[in-house]
Amino acid sequence: MRCMRKGGLLMSLPRMRTAEGVLKELRAADPDTAVSLHFIRGIIAAERIPVVSSGRRKFVDFDKFLDFLASGEATSQEPPKAGVIRRVQG
Repeated sequence: MRCMRKGGLLMSLPRMRTAEGVLKELRAADPDTAVSLHFIRGIIAAERIPVVSSGRRKFVDFDKFLDFLASGEATSQEPPKAGVIRRVQG
């Protein structure tokens, strides 16, 4: 993260990127990465990391995206069970 001084306080600025920007930064760090734009967009659409919307654009903190990848969280969810009454979420 980059740091700025404002009135004696040290502030850190998040590196907010679109899905394309995340992929560009990731490829700059690792040209042979297997992470695709489709994968990044899926994470953003599912809001598995914090997302900031501005009009039609969605931004994520690049460092939080890297933390998400490093944590090794499973991307698959349990499929809904058939024939069972489920609570409506919303």
